[in-house]
Amino acid sequence: MAEAQQGGEEYLTVAEVAELLKLNQQTVRNWIDQGSMPAIRIGRRVRIRRSDLERVLAQGYQGAETLQGPDLTGPSAADFWGGEQVGTAEPANGRPPSTPTDPADGGA
Repeated sequence: MAEAQQGGEEYLTVAEVAELLKLNQQTVRNWIDQGSMPAIRIGRRVRIRRSDLERVLAQGYQGAETLQGPDLTGPSAADFWGGEQVGTAEPANGRPPSTPTDPADGGA
């Protein structure tokens, strides 16, 4: 990897970040465009500070301790599969479903 350095800070290219994370380069570019990944634009060139990359990765990390925390709320699998009916679906047009006509009744 050919990192650029300025004032002791290490800068990575989009290709280097994509390679480190095993992602497509376009994914990294999308993150930059969305503002999810801080980057510096120099003309048409883009550089990402290694410290910014590490900070974004640390903020997005969900380790086992995070997944088991008390913040997880909502129905459990037992609630879902319990079999209790919670409601019925309404037709999109708001009218009751039409009953099929029987050709023996005259097709009314």
